[in-house]
Amino acid sequence: MSREQEKLAERIGQWAEKLKVELHKVIVGLDNVIENLITAILCQGHVMFMGVPGLAKTLLVSTLADALDLKFSRIQFTPDLMPSDITGTDVLEEDPSTGKKAFRFVPGPIFANIVLADEINRTTPKTQAATLQAMQERQVTASGRTYPLESPFHVFATQNPIEQDGTYPLPEAQLDRFMMEVHFPYPSWDEEKEIVRLTTVDDFQPVEKISVPEEILEYQKVVRHSPVPEHVIEYSVKIVRMMRPGDPSSFDKIETYVRWGPGPRASQFLVYAAKGRAFIRGEPVPSVSDVRAIAFDVLRHRLILNFKAHADSISPDDIIKWTLEAAGRV
Repeated sequence: MSREQEKLAERIGQWAEKLKVELHKVIVGLDNVIENLITAILCQGHVMFMGVPGLAKTLLVSTLADALDLKFSRIQFTPDLMPSDITGTDVLEEDPSTGKKAFRFVPGPIFANIVLADEINRTTPKTQAATLQAMQERQVTASGRTYPLESPFHVFATQNPIEQDGTYPLPEAQLDRFMMEVHFPYPSWDEEKEIVRLTTVDDFQPVEKISVPEEILEYQKVVRHSPVPEHVIEYSVKIVRMMRPGDPSSFDKIETYVRWGPGPRASQFLVYAAKGRAFIRGEPVPSVSDVRAIAFDVLRHRLILNFKAHADSISPDDIIKWTLEAAGRV
């Protein structure tokens, strides 16, 4: 490991600490959620947020955009939302001097650096799919023409885990594009008191901009090209393969409760997120501990459980916990 790489990691770690400070001017608690959010930014990833209303999901994402000086866009997904409401549409315009008419593309709200897809499961599959190309290829196709999206580009989507009436479950292909599914916990007693105190007297401190988009792109490139020890890659692939029924490395509980296990993208995102998590701490090389720490958020939405798992109240987190125990720490 060169001294230059160590300096870059130290610099990114300092940037991450500054960002945490700015976010905590508005957000109380949610330390793990904030760390995962910063990890996703460093890894060019998208994140699905699960949590009941009122836990500051929208506030966290908009504050992040403010601190990073990025263009923010919020889309409220509803049953009547159309794909063009997201991607944009062509409008017919007439030149007043010549009288000639021509179509002009008007970009939709997807053309932002940080897009909050609020309650993404409340719209139809046709409209949900409008975000798929943007998430995977960082571009949008409308009326036969393709338009690139400005980098950095991140989609942060929210879902309410309780109220399921009038919702449309996201297809597995789209869920797989999210690097992580992060669960928002209820605040602790002290945290909730602080939230009430701050919000009832409007005592928030102004959030300062700590970087520019070009700096974020530089950090993303550093994380992308940083080396990964072979044993970390092997461990990541090992735990993913252990969760696939029928694989020689799977175990009894996987065969009993799992219908479909995670695909190769899970192994990729495990390693990538572990790198991002290491850089947040100022470390240029990820460890197995980083993989284990990020495993629940990267893997839980990639597991499809069978009827017996639902009947026995087994959750994806239970499966991941058992797999990590069986895999050992290395």
